[in-house]
Amino acid sequence: MGRAARFRRSAAVAAAAAAVLGGCASTQQPEVERVATAFEDPAGDPETRCDLLTPAALSALEEQASQPCDEAIEDLPLEGGEVESVEVWGGDAQVRLSGDTLFLAETSTGWRVAAAACQPNGEAPYDCEVEP
Repeated sequence: MGRAARFRRSAAVAAAAAAVLGGCASTQQPEVERVATAFEDPAGDPETRCDLLTPAALSALEEQASQPCDEAIEDLPLEGGEVESVEVWGGDAQVRLSGDTLFLAETSTGWRVAAAACQPNGEAPYDCEVEP
């Protein structure tokens, strides 16, 4: 097989993989959006909202606040709002709401919030109130 044929074959395989992964990402989007909006809902049950955190984010929040999550979550600046965009990359996702940005991770128990109350920080990583 010549160089050009190998390149065309590699390009075709890459395009097919991108289409499959893109399709998977789009099927994950509704669940990612559901978890993000449930976590941000100030009227939501605090325990339910805490269950939507990754174990590392939950532990970090409780350690930082020196209180249980269901109490600490009430003090967070979770502004919520309308979903502006959802991006999914494999097992990671970003949800931009009108008042907040969240980062999620896919776990064995489903999508969970890994970082929340995040604000852009120029060229640096987001500055998040909740993060491991």
